[in-house]
Amino acid sequence: MESDALFTLGEPAGAPGAPAASGGVDSFTDTRADSPLPVRMRPAGLDELIGQDHLLAPGAPLRQLVEGAAPMSVILWGPPGSGKTTIAHLVARTTDRRFVAMSALTAGVKDVRAVIETARRQRRSGGPPTVLFIDEVHRFSKTQQDSLLAAVEDRTVTLLAATTENPYFSVISPLLSRCVLLTLQALDDDAVRGLLRRAVADERGLGGALVLAEDAEDHLVRLAGGDVRKALTALEAAAATATATGAARIDLAVAEQAVDVAAVRYDRDGDAHYDVTSAFIKSMRGSDVDAALHWLARMLVAGEDARFIARRMVIFASEDVGMADPTALTVATAAAHAVEYVGLPEAQLNLAQAVIHLATAPKSNSATTAIGAAVADVRAGRGGSVPRGLRDAHYSGARGLGHGAGYRYPHDDHRGVVTQQYAPDDLVGSDYYRPSGHGAERAVATRLPVLRRIVRGLPAPVTRGEAGTPVAASGVRASGTEQVGGASEGGGDATEGGQQ
Repeated sequence: MESDALFTLGEPAGAPGAPAASGGVDSFTDTRADSPLPVRMRPAGLDELIGQDHLLAPGAPLRQLVEGAAPMSVILWGPPGSGKTTIAHLVARTTDRRFVAMSALTAGVKDVRAVIETARRQRRSGGPPTVLFIDEVHRFSKTQQDSLLAAVEDRTVTLLAATTENPYFSVISPLLSRCVLLTLQALDDDAVRGLLRRAVADERGLGGALVLAEDAEDHLVRLAGGDVRKALTALEAAAATATATGAARIDLAVAEQAVDVAAVRYDRDGDAHYDVTSAFIKSMRGSDVDAALHWLARMLVAGEDARFIARRMVIFASEDVGMADPTALTVATAAAHAVEYVGLPEAQLNLAQAVIHLATAPKSNSATTAIGAAVADVRAGRGGSVPRGLRDAHYSGARGLGHGAGYRYPHDDHRGVVTQQYAPDDLVGSDYYRPSGHGAERAVATRLPVLRRIVRGLPAPVTRGEAGTPVAASGVRASGTEQVGGASEGGGDATEGGQQ
């Protein structure tokens, strides 16, 4: 098997040239003097592991996994740099278990089956149990994940899998149900700061050869965004720059030069983070496109997670633009997809385009107030049984229970809408949605009263024209005709047209 960018992976045990017992442990845990700083600074034991205190209590699954107290299969889910591979290294150092590591980027079903077969033979002969570590397990196809099920089920192997993707979407349910899911959190700034200081002083790191200035340390912490690997990589680059220039101190200028990002006053978890995010949202809501672009740039330069920015824009598209421009949600969602598909720095173009669209779009919060009012009624206990005519009538026996009885199919009416009760009895006549007169919602505001009158079987309001001729409020003569979708459609009959 090939190696990935983080560590060298050994061949599965039993493969040509692979050590019979180690399964690649030596190559997985080996650290050389020229290894990257994040590799050299990996914790040697659980006591050095920082930032996952919620998983390290006595008897907790993570501690049991590392100490070998229980042969449970585990899926580690967390953002980059939160310690998933580090935990695998700690497990690999346990001497009473055979450890095999592979990456889903390069391994296939054949590799997995070779490990399982070797583990099965060793288990039958009384050999040590096997721990199989799979990095980036979400990249395995369904078939590849299926190949693990039986071996995990009967504990032929203890699976240790790592993923940055939500396992409820990226890992098949049968495999997920056979494992304990441990969620790792991004490290907070204090944890990243502590690891930077350890790397500066520790012999495995810089060995105290350089001093890290406070403002430079703040800059590296800010850029890391909870990713300790990113912080240590930036520190290593800054140390190389300082050494090359003969400096004994890493100051802010050296740190900026090393990572080529100017220091921006921004704290991902502090007041500045929330203040800038608030300013970004409020600028788009206030239709100040230039200010919105500034706050976007501020977040991007400071190293804010582009996925966070995209998520806020998707929310904004419905919360503040809504039906005034229904295409806004499509644009924001497309930008969020582009962030995942393209990534930074190019995805900043997609984010900028979406910000311009959202900021200059007409605004309406009608969707926000509508769902808020509906949720308030549900929480207050309002809303009875589903009307009989709307109940599912497809399964055997449903018709005998009266399900679907009296249901009127709207497409049978030439207008596509009929008089019919859709809401529970105690919510009939409740108006949650109140459209604005902005943008595309103006047409909805004109059409909605007509739709509500037809659905609820109410007569159209009648006013008097200049000659005393009865005229419907919608502008159509009061002869049982309603204006739906911009066209005058006949139908004053209660049976056919839905009017009373």
